[in-house]
Amino acid sequence: MAEIIKIEHSPLHHYVRKRVAAYARVSVDSPELMDSLEAQVSYYRDYIHAHPSWEFAGVYADAGISGTAIKRRNELQRILDECEAGRIDIILTKSISRFARNTVDLLKTVRQLREWNISVRFERENIDSLSPDGELMLSILASYAQEESYSTSENVKWGIRKRFSQGKFPAYNMYGYKWVNEHFEIIEEEAQAVRFMYSSFADGMLLTEISDALAGQGIYNRKGLPFGKSSIMRILDQEKYRGFSILQRTFTQDHLTHNKKINRGELPRFLVKGTHPVIIEKELYEKVEAERERRRQKGAVRWRRATCFTGKIICGYCGCTFTYTPYSRSGELTQFQLGHYQCSHKRKHGAKSCVSRSLPLYTLRQICCSLFDPLAEDPFNPTWINEQVDHIVAFADILEFHLKANEILTTHWKNTAKRDAWAHRRALAQQNIDNTEVRL
Repeated sequence: MAEIIKIEHSPLHHYVRKRVAAYARVSVDSPELMDSLEAQVSYYRDYIHAHPSWEFAGVYADAGISGTAIKRRNELQRILDECEAGRIDIILTKSISRFARNTVDLLKTVRQLREWNISVRFERENIDSLSPDGELMLSILASYAQEESYSTSENVKWGIRKRFSQGKFPAYNMYGYKWVNEHFEIIEEEAQAVRFMYSSFADGMLLTEISDALAGQGIYNRKGLPFGKSSIMRILDQEKYRGFSILQRTFTQDHLTHNKKINRGELPRFLVKGTHPVIIEKELYEKVEAERERRRQKGAVRWRRATCFTGKIICGYCGCTFTYTPYSRSGELTQFQLGHYQCSHKRKHGAKSCVSRSLPLYTLRQICCSLFDPLAEDPFNPTWINEQVDHIVAFADILEFHLKANEILTTHWKNTAKRDAWAHRRALAQQNIDNTEVRL
């Protein structure tokens, strides 16, 4: 019988120090919790340095950020990037709730780290994510943490709604006011800018024109940037400039996503009068509302560039308003590439929805010059349109100018922009040839 001898080999010991990092978080940015965060950072730094088999890989800490969403936590994202780069072997954290309160995010993150053979150790629960029963325990305890977060969120919402019902609201960062001793006080320089926005809009200025006028006066928002159209509209919609507050205009529907939703009757709203000084008087506000209604009736587009024809051109086939689109091309032919008007119904629903044609702004100007003042020195004067024309009905080859004097002028039209552009190009080319001959 063959003799079998087992040869034992003593294992080779390759001593490699584990690279260990720690993660800490507090959900509220308050002095007390910031002290707690500093204590956590100091504790983990000393704790890791005290282990001779560990190599300190840093302490990552998020302050004032909820644990229900990972994407908002910059430090956690940074530690995960370090793990993916292979610079960390172990992550220490105080508890599951400090790492994540969202069960899905927690398990997804831990499983990703497991693929990279990186251990997450939760001190309070005494769980190692690489242990055989680690994920099971994490699933159970993370569900408790998520429910605890939901309960806390509901308690906070109840407290906020209770204060709303009493006419109280927290500090609110708003242009034109500053929060002093639990109430608003006017910042006069900013208040002047707010009044300018309201009065300019009431006088018929476009949002783009208001933005340019503010920038021309050296007036910017608190970040030092020019006021955009959307920010001006938010100011025009803000009721607090009239001296009262509407509380609970929005609410948070999901405590995990923190997405805000406009309150359209799902929850009660509270109107509280006399909470702070008035910047916009009632008469000016009513003028602004009247101007907004006029623009809605005329079909003027608030968010686009506009001309004197905006809101005046009506499709002769479907009755919708024509909207303006500027051309983005540049160069020597810019005057022939100003843009065009198109039926808004056709623009939205496609070419087959309406038989109307696009109306170039250059051609429209030429038609107006021939109709109203063909001998004028200025090739086009917008005041003619504002003063004389009520609206224009556009057909495929006919334009009807309905005047404010109850007259109708009818004219045939065709697109002359391309023909005139080529004539202009030929003229420039001939001019260059003539100049060359003179130099010779």
